Amino acid sequence: MRILIVDDHPLVRRGIASALSFEDSIEEVREAGNIEEALVLMAHTIPEITIIDLNLGREDGLEIINQAQKRNISTKFIVLTSSQKKEDFLRAREIGVDGYILKEAFPEDILYGLKVVARGKKFFDPEIMQYQMRNNEKDDLEDLSPRERDVLEELGKGLSNLAIAEKLYISEHTVKKHVSNILSKLELRHRTEAALYINNKANLQH
Repeated sequence: MRILIVDDHPLVRRGIASALSFEDSIEEVREAGNIEEALVLMAHTIPEITIIDLNLGREDGLEIINQAQKRNISTKFIVLTSSQKKEDFLRAREIGVDGYILKEAFPEDILYGLKVVARGKKFFDPEIMQYQMRNNEKDDLEDLSPRERDVLEELGKGLSNLAIAEKLYISEHTVKKHVSNILSKLELRHRTEAALYINNKANLQH
């Protein structure tokens, strides 16, 4: 693998590069301290994976992804950050990052994430996923109406809109409206994510 590390702190870059240097599957590790340096290196060396920090001094690390897409530079992106802010994670996921790892992770966890992403899959740090789940349990479910919670429970069982309507004695149109509200309030993209969300929540409580 050819890796590019983009971080505005030289010591952080060297620390990550040093941790990766012991891995046989990594052929080359290059470093950049800002967006422009990163884009120049990406255009010339075509790294398979680019590791970016969200905060590059006064620059937004995610802008690298926008610029790379405009310039047709093909690389996979992993965010390596100390930020556990929900909005940062959601922004990164929305822009299409392939991985999101916290800087507190062990070197072997970072290497594992790199290998997963190199195989074409997504890798989100288990710590950030658990943190997001805890936050969602605390905040987001409180935003749902009692009826929306009922619908969400049935989504978790894999029921169709029609089956939910019959079970809850409401119209199918009303169920569709509730599902739309649930997805919006929980910031989910489709009903499968809603089902996974409520089932994961139930598992965490047991």
